[in-house]
Amino acid sequence: MTSLARLRGADFRYERWRWQVFAATWLAYFGFYLTRKSFSVAKVILVKPTGMHWSKADLAWVDAAFLITYAAGNFFWGALGDRFGTRRVVLTGMLASIVVAVLMGASSTVVLFGALFAIQGICQSSGWGPLAKNIGEFFSQRERGRVMGFWCISYAAGGLAGSALAGVVAQAYGWRYAFWIPAAALLVVWVLFFVFQRNRPEDVGLPPIEQYHGEQEAVVAVGEPSAAPPAIREGSWAVIGAVLRNPMVLLLALVYLLLKPTRYLVIFWAPLYINERLGSGAAESGILGSMFDLASPIAVLLGGYVSDKVFHSKRMPISVIALLASAVLMFFFSYLPSTRLALGLGFFGIGFLLNIPDSLVSGTAAIDFGTKKGASTASGFINGCGSVGAIVGGTVPGWMQQLVGKGHDPWQAIFIGLSAGLAIAAALLIPKWNVLPPTSRTDETPTGTQAPIAAQTAGGRP
Repeated sequence: MTSLARLRGADFRYERWRWQVFAATWLAYFGFYLTRKSFSVAKVILVKPTGMHWSKADLAWVDAAFLITYAAGNFFWGALGDRFGTRRVVLTGMLASIVVAVLMGASSTVVLFGALFAIQGICQSSGWGPLAKNIGEFFSQRERGRVMGFWCISYAAGGLAGSALAGVVAQAYGWRYAFWIPAAALLVVWVLFFVFQRNRPEDVGLPPIEQYHGEQEAVVAVGEPSAAPPAIREGSWAVIGAVLRNPMVLLLALVYLLLKPTRYLVIFWAPLYINERLGSGAAESGILGSMFDLASPIAVLLGGYVSDKVFHSKRMPISVIALLASAVLMFFFSYLPSTRLALGLGFFGIGFLLNIPDSLVSGTAAIDFGTKKGASTASGFINGCGSVGAIVGGTVPGWMQQLVGKGHDPWQAIFIGLSAGLAIAAALLIPKWNVLPPTSRTDETPTGTQAPIAAQTAGGRP
């Protein structure tokens, strides 16, 4: 039996494993958000005299503890995901997240909350890089924009479900259950991931995805052979180091550093911002704030499709367009009317515009330029740098309120600053409008260019 015949005979089994792994990894990252969103909703009750009567500064300190360890954890887990594989890393991080969420629900002091939320940051950071690598192992470059578009719905749906679940539970049973019930749900996800996930097609006796699709394998650097010697094979420290020196990976990390403050300001502070503008309760504030997450599925699907089909697997053009539009909306955000409709649409709009470049920069492009050999390292590094920026977005409302004093509104200045960061991020990507990763077929081609995707896949699967 020829190699081509064997591949054709393996189609059904290969496709079953591809979509089984897609579902398992999608559900895993969805699940991480169940325990991540609890604190942002619980804030609405914790600041009240009938709750814990904590100040915004107290909340900012707790958020800062999470964001610092989350940023550091991405660098750590990203490299370990390439070194030891997705399965070990994600199962460990997810189980630890469950335990920490239970302990947070049983805690009562700011210091203990901060310490536990710092540990939760480490747990949460185990997800993105290793899971993105898993997708890169089972899905090839020509389809990756659309596949990652569907996959990135996981954090949109997870954020929406996490906010809504925590809000409803907190209002019905108290803020402690906003930690405990999501932890129980994540335990179910952990079991499903353990049963259905595998790291690579080769682990279940299938050929690599490039062989299955008739594509050339992407390489980290021009001139690198796809059939590399052991020293520079997947999981080696040499590959991890090469990824961390890749100019495009470094540029994407800087762009994400500027992009992520806006996203995390919304994730961490939208319910409280809405509560201040409308006087709404925990459930309503959580649901209106989750309009940001509700827009994300449409955004990531559209962004992935356009990058694959309109721009031929180039991720930068649609990212630049969306970044510029989101900068304009954020600049005028504080001028929106104080109504449910206006604020809901405002958060939906910023969610739609921001999640297009967010998913492409930290997900699809990270896998493209990190390659499947170093996708976890690249994704972890980019997300880690972005998470340094998220420290700003997650804590600046608390610091700004202290700076301007009670009775003064800090939000307009915050939104203008975030708008400037988004505009700079767009400007940095404009020179890379047409960039694509090199492949083993284009080892004499200048960095960032390659043969058209159609040429790469001629004779392969459609």
